[in-house]
Amino acid sequence: MARAGWSPGAGAAALRRALALLLVAALALAPGAGATQTLIRDPDIEHGLGELARPVLAQAGLSPAAVGVLLVEDRRLNAFVIDGRHIFLTTGLLLRLGSAAEIQAVIAHEAAHIASGHITRRIANLGNARTATMLGVMLALAVGAATGRADAAGGLATGIASSAMGVFLAHTRAEEASADQAAVRYLAAARIPPAALLGVLDLFRGQEALSEGRQDPYVRTHPLSRDRIRALEGFVAAAGVTGAPAESAAYWFARARGKLAAFVNNPAATLRATGAGDTSDAALVARAVAHHRQADLGAALAAIDALLARRPDDPFAHELKGQILLESRQFAAAAAAYGRAAALAPGAALMLAGEGRALLALGTPEAERRALAVLEAARSRDRADPRLLRDLAVAYAKAGNAGMASLVTAERYALIGRMEDAALHAGRAEGLLPRGSPGWNRAQDVLRAAEAVANRRRNR
Repeated sequence: MARAGWSPGAGAAALRRALALLLVAALALAPGAGATQTLIRDPDIEHGLGELARPVLAQAGLSPAAVGVLLVEDRRLNAFVIDGRHIFLTTGLLLRLGSAAEIQAVIAHEAAHIASGHITRRIANLGNARTATMLGVMLALAVGAATGRADAAGGLATGIASSAMGVFLAHTRAEEASADQAAVRYLAAARIPPAALLGVLDLFRGQEALSEGRQDPYVRTHPLSRDRIRALEGFVAAAGVTGAPAESAAYWFARARGKLAAFVNNPAATLRATGAGDTSDAALVARAVAHHRQADLGAALAAIDALLARRPDDPFAHELKGQILLESRQFAAAAAAYGRAAALAPGAALMLAGEGRALLALGTPEAERRALAVLEAARSRDRADPRLLRDLAVAYAKAGNAGMASLVTAERYALIGRMEDAALHAGRAEGLLPRGSPGWNRAQDVLRAAEAVANRRRNR
């Protein structure tokens, strides 16, 4: 992830810790915080969404290396931004939209909110306590992205306070019209047919007739109107760009959407949909997932090996093979597959995390030593993955470092909102780690966050 042009010294570290605490408090105390959403962390899907976003972000004047597209597990249809570095799409939206161009149209619209400064203006106009609770979310994300340190933004990975988030995300009709017009410009300049944006809005037209409780969040945060749609139709007609997006966009859309569908849909339905005659990369990935979910290791490996025979240097295929082998208890082969994936995609935290997990499963002293190093390398790149933190705590425990094992466990519990458990383990870490050390300071952060949450609950 790109870094801003300032060096994080002691003052910046203190700021990061303070913002991380504010983030935890905002998520824990905001109205409706019991309703959470989870990020889907899959390297293949995230890469595919990044490839779809690349031409649109470039036309918006945003760096594709600095703005990521992340997937939120939610069957409802929604897309949103809460800072200048992240665009969020729900799984329901990815599965419902029918083409690469439609996903790119959604990304273009959300990118317009970033490029047009709507987030900045919304922050400047914060006027009530419910919206103010989300300031911690936005700032922590911004600092985490700017410094390359995801610890400041970690809480988002497992919990988004949905009702407070809705207030923060609400756009005005003027902003929506502005974002529509900008999105059409970005799409046209990238030679992506802007009519795809009309297709997306058609999906939501019927939603406005539903009661608010049945509406998808997109309708409530992106208000539709006849005037807005008529204006958009005029912008699209004036752009004069028709046809289909680039072949690569269709490829990555099919692969990302197909893999997600294979993990969430019935495996038998996935196998029927792909058919033995479909030998596309996306179909092979989907069939590998479906066979794996049916516990058919031979068929799953046959499908992924067919893809690797065609694309031997595809890191995402090696990563999926590693997952299949690991979950089938083929630990040595899984470690090798994950290691190959990590070598082909240097610095990819999710692949390093998988390799570390497989090494831990081997259970030998040498493998456990290697696992600790690999998992620490993964954590240095992604501090918002609870599963990674769980594995890292195990690795520290096996290495005899009870203080760090307790600290990482505390951070994992804080990340998923279990603040009482987080405080318990942070207290243990505080007593085991050298006073004033980086680990001891991190334990203090967790303890202060837990205390703030406990005080709030007592005062309700």
